[in-house]
Amino acid sequence: MAKQPQPISPLKNFFAGGFGGVCLVFVGHPLDTIKVRLQTQPKPQPGQPPLYSGTFDCFRKTLVGEGVRGLYRGMAAPIIGVTPMFAVCFFGFGLGKRLQQRKPDDVLTYPQLFAAGMLSGVFTTVIMAPGERIKCLLQIQAATGETKYTGSLDCAKQLYREAGIRGVYKGTVLTLMRDVPASGMYFMTYEWLKNILTPEGKSVSDLSVPRILFAGGLAGIFNWAVAIPPDVLKSRFQTAPAGKYPNGFRDVLRELIREEGVASLYKGFTAVMIRAFPANAACFLGFEVAMKFLNWVAPGL
Repeated sequence: MAKQPQPISPLKNFFAGGFGGVCLVFVGHPLDTIKVRLQTQPKPQPGQPPLYSGTFDCFRKTLVGEGVRGLYRGMAAPIIGVTPMFAVCFFGFGLGKRLQQRKPDDVLTYPQLFAAGMLSGVFTTVIMAPGERIKCLLQIQAATGETKYTGSLDCAKQLYREAGIRGVYKGTVLTLMRDVPASGMYFMTYEWLKNILTPEGKSVSDLSVPRILFAGGLAGIFNWAVAIPPDVLKSRFQTAPAGKYPNGFRDVLRELIREEGVASLYKGFTAVMIRAFPANAACFLGFEVAMKFLNWVAPGL
Protein backbone atom coordinates (compact mmCIF):
# COMPACT_ATOMS: atom_id res chain seq x y z
CA MET A 1 0.00 0.00 0.00
CA ALA A 2 1.15 3.51 -0.74
CA LYS A 3 1.60 6.09 1.94
CA GLN A 4 1.15 9.77 1.21
CA PRO A 5 0.87 13.04 3.10
CA GLN A 6 -2.67 13.99 4.08
CA PRO A 7 -4.77 15.79 3.15
CA ILE A 8 -4.37 15.96 -0.63
CA SER A 9 -4.62 19.51 -2.00
CA PRO A 10 -5.05 19.70 -5.82
CA LEU A 11 -4.67 23.48 -5.62
CA LYS A 12 -1.28 23.26 -3.93
CA ASN A 13 -0.32 20.62 -6.49
CA PHE A 14 -1.22 23.14 -9.19
CA PHE A 15 1.17 25.85 -7.98
CA ALA A 16 3.97 23.52 -6.92
CA GLY A 17 3.72 21.58 -10.19
CA GLY A 18 4.13 24.75 -12.22
CA PHE A 19 7.39 25.54 -10.44
CA GLY A 20 8.59 21.97 -10.88
CA GLY A 21 7.90 22.17 -14.60
CA VAL A 22 10.03 25.29 -15.01
CA CYS A 23 12.91 23.47 -13.27
CA LEU A 24 12.48 20.55 -15.67
CA VAL A 25 12.67 22.65 -18.83
CA PHE A 26 15.81 24.52 -17.85
CA VAL A 27 17.61 21.28 -17.06
CA GLY A 28 16.22 19.09 -19.84
CA HIS A 29 15.64 21.21 -22.95
CA PRO A 30 19.10 20.79 -24.57
CA LEU A 31 18.70 17.01 -24.73
CA ASP A 32 15.10 17.38 -25.85
CA THR A 33 16.43 19.33 -28.85
CA ILE A 34 18.85 16.48 -29.62
CA LYS A 35 16.05 13.92 -29.24
CA VAL A 36 13.75 15.67 -31.72
CA ARG A 37 16.51 16.17 -34.29
CA LEU A 38 17.43 12.49 -34.11
CA GLN A 39 13.80 11.43 -34.40
CA THR A 40 13.07 13.64 -37.41
CA GLN A 41 16.31 13.49 -39.39
CA PRO A 42 15.70 12.48 -43.03
CA LYS A 43 16.49 8.99 -44.22
CA PRO A 44 19.96 9.06 -45.85
CA GLN A 45 20.38 8.39 -49.55
CA PRO A 46 21.92 5.01 -50.51
CA GLY A 47 25.63 5.08 -49.78
CA GLN A 48 25.39 8.31 -47.77
CA PRO A 49 25.88 8.54 -44.00
CA PRO A 50 22.98 9.83 -41.86
CA LEU A 51 22.96 13.48 -40.84
CA TYR A 52 23.67 12.43 -37.25
CA SER A 53 25.34 9.15 -36.33
CA GLY A 54 23.97 9.27 -32.80
CA THR A 55 23.24 11.35 -29.71
CA PHE A 56 26.76 12.63 -29.11
CA ASP A 57 27.36 13.38 -32.80
CA CYS A 58 24.13 15.40 -32.91
CA PHE A 59 25.14 17.23 -29.73
CA ARG A 60 28.58 18.04 -31.13
CA LYS A 61 27.29 19.25 -34.50
CA THR A 62 24.62 21.39 -32.87
CA LEU A 63 27.11 22.94 -30.46
CA VAL A 64 29.72 23.59 -33.17
CA GLY A 65 27.25 24.87 -35.75
CA GLU A 66 24.92 26.91 -33.54
CA GLY A 67 26.58 27.30 -30.17
CA VAL A 68 24.84 26.86 -26.82
CA ARG A 69 21.83 28.79 -28.12
CA GLY A 70 21.22 25.98 -30.62
CA LEU A 71 20.66 23.54 -27.76
CA TYR A 72 17.96 25.83 -26.37
CA ARG A 73 16.26 26.38 -29.72
CA GLY A 74 12.49 26.47 -29.37
CA MET A 75 12.57 26.74 -25.59
CA ALA A 76 10.20 29.72 -25.49
CA ALA A 77 7.22 27.52 -26.39
CA PRO A 78 7.74 24.94 -23.63
CA ILE A 79 8.63 27.67 -21.09
CA ILE A 80 5.41 29.51 -21.90
CA GLY A 81 3.43 26.30 -21.84
CA VAL A 82 5.28 24.36 -19.17
CA THR A 83 4.18 26.33 -16.12
CA PRO A 84 0.45 25.89 -16.77
CA MET A 85 1.05 22.44 -18.26
CA PHE A 86 2.86 21.02 -15.25
CA ALA A 87 0.55 22.93 -12.95
CA VAL A 88 -2.41 21.21 -14.62
CA CYS A 89 -0.51 17.89 -14.67
CA PHE A 90 0.11 17.88 -10.92
CA PHE A 91 -3.37 19.30 -10.30
CA GLY A 92 -4.83 16.40 -12.31
CA PHE A 93 -2.82 13.92 -10.28
CA GLY A 94 -3.95 15.50 -7.02
CA LEU A 95 -7.55 15.56 -8.22
CA GLY A 96 -7.30 11.94 -9.38
CA LYS A 97 -6.12 10.92 -5.93
CA ARG A 98 -8.78 12.98 -4.20
CA LEU A 99 -11.59 11.49 -6.33
CA GLN A 100 -10.57 7.97 -5.36
CA GLN A 101 -10.57 8.67 -1.63
CA ARG A 102 -13.74 7.89 0.28
CA LYS A 103 -12.27 9.56 3.37
CA PRO A 104 -9.49 12.16 3.57
CA ASP A 105 -7.17 9.72 5.36
CA ASP A 106 -7.60 6.86 2.86
CA VAL A 107 -4.29 5.45 1.59
CA LEU A 108 -4.34 4.75 -2.14
CA THR A 109 -3.06 1.58 -3.74
CA TYR A 110 -0.50 1.71 -6.55
CA PRO A 111 -3.11 0.93 -9.24
CA GLN A 112 -5.14 3.86 -7.92
CA LEU A 113 -2.06 6.09 -8.11
CA PHE A 114 -1.50 4.89 -11.69
CA ALA A 115 -5.10 5.82 -12.55
CA ALA A 116 -4.66 9.26 -10.98
CA GLY A 117 -1.51 9.74 -13.05
CA MET A 118 -3.39 8.79 -16.23
CA LEU A 119 -5.98 11.48 -15.48
CA SER A 120 -3.17 14.03 -15.28
CA GLY A 121 -2.08 13.00 -18.79
CA VAL A 122 -5.56 13.77 -20.13
CA PHE A 123 -5.55 17.17 -18.45
CA THR A 124 -2.19 18.23 -19.89
CA THR A 125 -2.85 17.34 -23.52
CA VAL A 126 -4.87 20.50 -24.19
CA ILE A 127 -1.81 22.59 -23.32
CA MET A 128 0.87 20.12 -24.36
CA ALA A 129 -0.13 19.40 -27.96
CA PRO A 130 0.31 22.90 -29.48
CA GLY A 131 3.46 23.58 -27.45
CA GLU A 132 5.00 20.31 -28.65
CA ARG A 133 4.06 21.06 -32.26
CA ILE A 134 5.70 24.50 -32.19
CA LYS A 135 8.76 23.27 -30.29
CA CYS A 136 9.41 20.41 -32.73
CA LEU A 137 9.07 22.63 -35.80
CA LEU A 138 11.52 25.18 -34.39
CA GLN A 139 13.99 22.50 -33.32
CA ILE A 140 14.22 20.91 -36.76
CA GLN A 141 14.15 24.25 -38.58
CA ALA A 142 17.62 25.17 -37.33
CA ALA A 143 18.99 21.77 -38.35
CA THR A 144 17.70 22.11 -41.94
CA GLY A 145 18.95 25.67 -42.36
CA GLU A 146 15.49 27.05 -43.16
CA THR A 147 14.09 30.20 -41.56
CA LYS A 148 10.37 29.83 -42.08
CA TYR A 149 9.55 30.78 -38.47
CA THR A 150 11.17 33.65 -36.60
CA GLY A 151 10.05 32.35 -33.22
CA SER A 152 7.35 30.59 -31.24
CA LEU A 153 4.68 33.25 -31.70
CA ASP A 154 5.37 33.56 -35.43
CA CYS A 155 5.19 29.77 -35.75
CA ALA A 156 1.82 29.67 -33.96
CA LYS A 157 0.47 32.48 -36.17
CA GLN A 158 1.57 30.77 -39.38
CA LEU A 159 0.15 27.41 -38.32
CA TYR A 160 -3.19 29.02 -37.49
CA ARG A 161 -3.22 30.98 -40.75
CA GLU A 162 -2.46 27.86 -42.81
CA ALA A 163 -4.80 25.34 -41.18
CA GLY A 164 -6.70 26.99 -38.35
CA ILE A 165 -6.86 25.52 -34.87
CA ARG A 166 -6.44 22.01 -36.33
CA GLY A 167 -3.00 23.01 -37.56
CA VAL A 168 -1.95 24.20 -34.12
CA TYR A 169 -3.29 21.04 -32.45
CA LYS A 170 -1.93 18.57 -35.02
CA GLY A 171 -0.77 15.45 -33.18
CA THR A 172 -3.21 15.67 -30.27
CA VAL A 173 -4.23 11.99 -30.45
CA LEU A 174 -0.59 10.92 -30.42
CA THR A 175 0.10 13.24 -27.51
CA LEU A 176 -2.72 11.49 -25.61
CA MET A 177 -1.36 8.07 -26.58
CA ARG A 178 2.01 9.11 -25.19
CA ASP A 179 1.05 11.01 -22.06
CA VAL A 180 -1.86 9.05 -20.56
CA PRO A 181 -0.05 5.74 -19.88
CA ALA A 182 3.33 7.43 -19.38
CA SER A 183 1.91 9.83 -16.77
CA GLY A 184 0.37 6.92 -14.91
CA MET A 185 3.76 5.21 -14.80
CA TYR A 186 5.47 8.48 -13.89
CA PHE A 187 3.49 9.30 -10.77
CA MET A 188 3.03 5.73 -9.58
CA THR A 189 6.79 5.09 -9.81
CA TYR A 190 7.61 8.29 -7.94
CA GLU A 191 5.21 7.47 -5.10
CA TRP A 192 6.47 3.88 -4.95
CA LEU A 193 10.11 4.96 -4.77
CA LYS A 194 9.37 7.58 -2.12
CA ASN A 195 7.80 4.87 0.03
CA ILE A 196 10.76 2.53 -0.48
CA LEU A 197 13.28 5.26 0.31
CA THR A 198 11.49 6.52 3.44
CA PRO A 199 13.26 5.26 6.58
CA GLU A 200 11.26 3.25 9.08
CA GLY A 201 9.21 5.49 11.34
CA LYS A 202 9.64 8.55 9.12
CA SER A 203 7.19 10.34 6.80
CA VAL A 204 7.65 10.64 3.03
CA SER A 205 7.55 14.42 3.55
CA ASP A 206 10.84 14.14 5.45
CA LEU A 207 12.81 12.63 2.55
CA SER A 208 16.27 14.12 1.99
CA VAL A 209 17.12 16.03 -1.19
CA PRO A 210 19.30 13.23 -2.64
CA ARG A 211 16.48 10.70 -2.18
CA ILE A 212 13.93 13.03 -3.78
CA LEU A 213 16.31 13.56 -6.71
CA PHE A 214 16.81 9.81 -7.09
CA ALA A 215 13.07 9.03 -6.93
CA GLY A 216 12.20 11.82 -9.37
CA GLY A 217 14.97 10.93 -11.80
CA LEU A 218 14.06 7.25 -11.86
CA ALA A 219 10.38 8.11 -12.27
CA GLY A 220 11.36 10.10 -15.36
CA ILE A 221 13.18 7.08 -16.81
CA PHE A 222 10.15 4.82 -16.24
CA ASN A 223 7.93 7.48 -17.80
CA TRP A 224 9.98 7.66 -20.99
CA ALA A 225 10.40 3.89 -21.24
CA VAL A 226 6.64 3.87 -21.86
CA ALA A 227 6.49 7.12 -23.86
CA ILE A 228 9.29 6.82 -26.45
CA PRO A 229 7.47 4.90 -29.25
CA PRO A 230 4.41 7.20 -29.38
CA ASP A 231 6.75 10.18 -28.95
CA VAL A 232 8.69 9.18 -32.07
CA LEU A 233 5.43 8.89 -34.01
CA LYS A 234 4.25 12.23 -32.63
CA SER A 235 7.45 14.08 -33.56
CA ARG A 236 7.42 12.65 -37.08
CA PHE A 237 3.71 13.41 -37.57
CA GLN A 238 3.84 16.94 -36.14
CA THR A 239 6.76 18.00 -38.33
CA ALA A 240 5.51 16.38 -41.56
CA PRO A 241 4.16 18.51 -44.44
CA ALA A 242 0.40 18.86 -44.58
CA GLY A 243 -1.28 15.86 -46.18
CA LYS A 244 1.71 13.51 -45.96
CA TYR A 245 -0.01 11.18 -43.48
CA PRO A 246 -3.76 11.28 -44.30
CA ASN A 247 -4.54 8.39 -41.92
CA GLY A 248 -2.62 9.90 -39.04
CA PHE A 249 -0.32 7.88 -36.82
CA ARG A 250 -1.15 4.63 -38.64
CA ASP A 251 0.55 5.96 -41.77
CA VAL A 252 3.54 7.15 -39.75
CA LEU A 253 3.85 3.78 -38.05
CA ARG A 254 3.60 1.83 -41.32
CA GLU A 255 6.22 4.03 -43.00
CA LEU A 256 8.67 3.79 -40.12
CA ILE A 257 8.36 0.01 -39.79
CA ARG A 258 8.58 -0.52 -43.55
CA GLU A 259 11.58 1.74 -44.16
CA GLU A 260 13.54 1.66 -40.92
CA GLY A 261 12.31 -1.29 -38.87
CA VAL A 262 10.97 -1.58 -35.34
CA ALA A 263 14.14 -0.02 -33.91
CA SER A 264 13.09 3.30 -35.46
CA LEU A 265 10.41 3.57 -32.74
CA TYR A 266 13.23 4.03 -30.25
CA LYS A 267 15.09 6.81 -32.07
CA GLY A 268 16.55 9.27 -29.63
CA PHE A 269 16.49 6.65 -26.85
CA THR A 270 19.94 7.60 -25.52
CA ALA A 271 19.18 11.34 -25.55
CA VAL A 272 15.84 10.75 -23.84
CA MET A 273 17.30 8.59 -21.09
CA ILE A 274 20.26 10.91 -20.46
CA ARG A 275 17.79 13.80 -20.19
CA ALA A 276 15.10 11.96 -18.23
CA PHE A 277 16.97 11.51 -14.96
CA PRO A 278 18.29 15.04 -14.28
CA ALA A 279 15.28 16.84 -15.77
CA ASN A 280 12.70 14.92 -13.76
CA ALA A 281 14.86 14.92 -10.64
CA ALA A 282 14.85 18.73 -10.92
CA CYS A 283 11.10 18.73 -11.55
CA PHE A 284 10.17 16.72 -8.47
CA LEU A 285 12.67 18.54 -6.28
CA GLY A 286 11.16 21.84 -7.41
CA PHE A 287 7.69 20.44 -6.73
CA GLU A 288 8.56 19.23 -3.23
CA VAL A 289 10.32 22.50 -2.31
CA ALA A 290 7.38 24.54 -3.58
CA MET A 291 4.92 22.27 -1.76
CA LYS A 292 6.76 22.71 1.54
CA PHE A 293 6.76 26.46 1.01
CA LEU A 294 3.01 26.46 0.31
CA ASN A 295 2.33 24.30 3.36
CA TRP A 296 4.25 26.86 5.41
CA VAL A 297 2.68 30.06 4.04
CA ALA A 298 -0.82 28.71 3.34
CA PRO A 299 -1.50 25.60 5.45
CA GLY A 300 -5.24 25.81 4.83
CA LEU A 301 -5.06 26.12 1.02
